[in-house]
Parts: sequence; structure tokens; C-alpha cells
Amino acid sequence: MNRTRTVSAPALTGLALLTLALTATGPVAAQGAAPKPVTFSAFFADPNANWNGMQDEIGRVITAKTGVTLKAEFAVGSPDEKINLIAASGQYPDLISPKGAGGVLVDAGAMLDLTDLINRYAPNIKRIMGKEFDRMRFSNRDRGIYFIPTNDPIGQTYFDTDAWFKLQLGALKEQKYPQVRTLKDYEKVIATYVKAHPKTPDGRPTIGLSLLADDWRFLISVTNPAFWATGGSDDGEWYIDPKTYKATLHFFRPEEREYFRWLNHMNDIGLLDPESFTQKYDQYLAKIASGRVVGLIDAGWQIGDAVNALKAAGKTEQMYGRFGVTTKPGIRPAYNQPTGFVGGWGIGITKACKDPVAAIKFLDYLASPEGQVLKNWGIKGKHYTVQGGKRVIPAAVLKQKNTNPAAFQRTTGIGNYNISVRYGDGVKDQSGNYYTTTYPEQIIDAYTPAEKAALKAYKARLWNDLLPKASSFQPKAWGAAWSIQVPQDNPLNEFFNKEQDITRRAIPKMILGKPADFDRAYDAFLAELDSKLGKYAVMETELIKDRLKLWGVIK
Repeated sequence: MNRTRTVSAPALTGLALLTLALTATGPVAAQGAAPKPVTFSAFFADPNANWNGMQDEIGRVITAKTGVTLKAEFAVGSPDEKINLIAASGQYPDLISPKGAGGVLVDAGAMLDLTDLINRYAPNIKRIMGKEFDRMRFSNRDRGIYFIPTNDPIGQTYFDTDAWFKLQLGALKEQKYPQVRTLKDYEKVIATYVKAHPKTPDGRPTIGLSLLADDWRFLISVTNPAFWATGGSDDGEWYIDPKTYKATLHFFRPEEREYFRWLNHMNDIGLLDPESFTQKYDQYLAKIASGRVVGLIDAGWQIGDAVNALKAAGKTEQMYGRFGVTTKPGIRPAYNQPTGFVGGWGIGITKACKDPVAAIKFLDYLASPEGQVLKNWGIKGKHYTVQGGKRVIPAAVLKQKNTNPAAFQRTTGIGNYNISVRYGDGVKDQSGNYYTTTYPEQIIDAYTPAEKAALKAYKARLWNDLLPKASSFQPKAWGAAWSIQVPQDNPLNEFFNKEQDITRRAIPKMILGKPADFDRAYDAFLAELDSKLGKYAVMETELIKDRLKLWGVIK
């Protein structure tokens, strides 16, 4: 998932203002005593379409345990703009989760240093962080801890993959599950299916490949796939040399030119959706949910609502297989390259908070073993049982969860409360059970029959089996460049908007232009990037090295 400093991504299911009122005492009041409510306001950069005002089943338990009540308000708009307004106004919520814009708040003096609060009142947070504790520190210049990580689970194992090159399962089945490793393979599946089925059963034109360029989502569907398809990894807009740690804009990698040339070719032969650069997010999701789109190049979290709609409607063959497609044979897609704990993004307590001790204890409860099992598994006896010492999700509950995931989350609240540090998939508690429900057996159980048939044909149990394993890569010493907070006084804060002004204008033009004009257009694009943005690469390199020093990788 890509996440830039100035735009949330992602995990990244759309951007909106989330203002919450939190009532807390916790983690839990003294045994036998009712928790005394304290009200907090909070801003979250990510929305939650399945939020149910804490009237879900898990929310009620959290309220009973801690006194916490959440009342959510959502507003459409850029969270970064909102955070800049908050920083300028001096009117802060009690809690804030700004993702990549945290540096603005730190430099504005809005955030409390949480180091002492964690050491004194948050044993669960401290235990989970363990040897990674110092990676929460802001920078070498300012070693305060302002955000408790929420974006990057500790000890995460990626059992499955969200490889971004997606093809309808029905198209794969009809073509007897062909090899899908290169762009040529991927294109052939789309072209063959569109030729055989120019229209859908309801008479609408079949769409070969659709992209999404709506606002910040341009990065996720249009530009970021260029580094995935060429063996690069997710460092936002940068490519970081693993030996020298020098940063360059990833568009300058010669192999990425070939990826955009292929998109130009797909447009030229009529397989690219002509609305790719004009459609809005809701229109894009509606197309996917209709079953019209054969191929997608996108993150799973971005298309999740549409795919869930297909699943709920029983259109499982219009759901998607996931492949690590590359521009040519021999390139190893780096979806599984380890980053270690990247830090950077999380939730913090502002100086406006009247009871920071209660706030940190509330977040600590959510990080406790009890809190993590509750928010991931649900209520014992209702959402899971214990059989032979193992947590088991009953078949009826699993069916609800798999058939209509959005409704299940709204009703139960499972998945709604990841607002504190947590263990990742693959980590077990003292009982020998996984903290999360995402592990191979559960993932396979959640697959539809169409997915299982495809995987069987490809001789795989999980989609991730089709990709190079994590052990085949060297870990990224700097974590991920997108997660580094940029100080407010650093000119890099200007970089993203300037870069997007260029890329959002130049890239659609070169993709939609004539193939004979492509190289000239790409050369002009690189020349403009270099003349206007070249200086920022030096600044990015300095930030990378600063993090490496902070983490003790280099001196």
C-alpha cells in the first residue's frame, strides 16, 4: 500500500474529516468500580465507512470496560488541509491522527511528548513496542515521541498479498487460467475477454482496463504501479538506492518509462477506459461493482467497497485475482520486501487535552491483550468460541463476515477500533492463538469458490504464493520513505504539491497521446521534473540518512 507524506493513502480508503468524542477513564477502572467518563475530541485523517457511532457490539463492550463513547462526524475534504488549518488556528482536538502531516502539528507546538506518559501509564504500549520503542522518536533533532503508531502493526507477517494487477476470475477461468506474469500476459487476458464479450449481459460495453485519477488517488492507480511493475518498492514518490541511500524521483528509472509506454499502448488499442482520467471515485466504484471492468491496477483497500458489493450480489466470478505483473520476465515484484517497523504515522495527544493520563490509558487498553482480542475477534461466545484451546469463528458468523464484510463490520464493530498500537498478523498471544483473524486457514476459508478454483489451477493456496517470498529480499534499512515526518521548516513540504502539478498534467497527456509522440512527451516530463524539483532529491536523501542515524543504522 502507498502512503505519501502529504496525502494519505494506503491503507487509504478515501480521505475525510473524522471528529470523535471519546469518553475514557481506562484502561479499566479499579476492579468493581464504574469508570468515570472523560470526554475527548479527536481528528482522524482516515474515514471509516463502516463506523456505527459505537453502537456496534464491540463498541458497547469497550464502553462498559473503559467508559469510552465515540460519536463520529465525517466531512469530505483533504485532511492535510484541515490539519494545516488546525495548526494555524491553535484550536486542537484532544487526540489527533494526522498520518503524513504530523510534522506540521509538532512544529506548531500542538503535540504532547508522550515519552513519560507511556513509561508511567501505558505498560501494554511499551511491551508491544519493545526493542522498537526508540523508532517512535520524531527525529535526531527532536527525540520526543508524539505519535503512537497505528499504521504499522508490530511483528506483521503478510500471509496473503494485495498485488495491484487484478483480473476478473471469470476471464481467467474462460481462458483456462493462463500464465499472468508480465504486462503482455495481463494484456492478453483482457484483450481476449473483451473480444469475446464486447458487451455485458445487460448490454453495456465491457471495459478492458480502468484507472482512477481522482485527486490523490492518482498516485495509487496511475503512478505507483510503475514501481511495482519494475521491481521497485513503496517509498512514496522516491526511489532509494539501497547502497548509497540516495533518493531520486522514481519516474527517472528507465524501466518505468516502459510501464507508461504500455499504458499509452493500451489506450491506443482501445483497451483503456476513456474515462480513466475524468471519472470520480464513486463512478469508478460503481463500474467495478457492476462487473463491467475486466482489469484493474489498484490497491485492494481502494476498491474494497466495490468488490464487497460484487461478493454480496453473488457475482464472485467478477471479483479479482491478484498478480505481481512486471514489465518483462525476470523482474521480481517486491510486494513482500521487508521494511521492519517503519513508525512515523499514528495517534497523538495534543496540548488541548485536559486529561492526558486518561487518554493514554484508554489507548493502552486498546493495546492490551484483552483489547486486541476483543477488537479483532469480538465477543467470546458470540463471535468466536474456544475449542481445544483454539479460538474458532463459528460457520454462521464466518458466513456473515465473508458474504457482506461491510455490514458485518458495522454491526459487530470488529475492525473499527485499530486506533492504537497493535500486533500484526502472525503474532500469537500467551494462549497460542493469533491476535488477529488473518492467518492462512482463515484467509482460505474466506475465499470464494471462484478464488479457490483459480488458486488450485495455479497450484497455490494463497495469492501470495504466486509472488517472491519476503526471505528472498534484503530488508529496507530505512523502513519506508513515505513514513518520515517532514519538519515544517523543511522546503520538502512544498515538494509534493509542485510534483503533482507536473505529473497530473503530463502523465495523462502522454498516456492519451499518439504512440509516436510518447518518447518526446516523456523526455519533456523528465526535463520539467529535473528543472523544477531536482533540489528536493538532496533534501530527501538527507531525511533518509537522518532516519538511519536515528535508528542506529549509520553514524
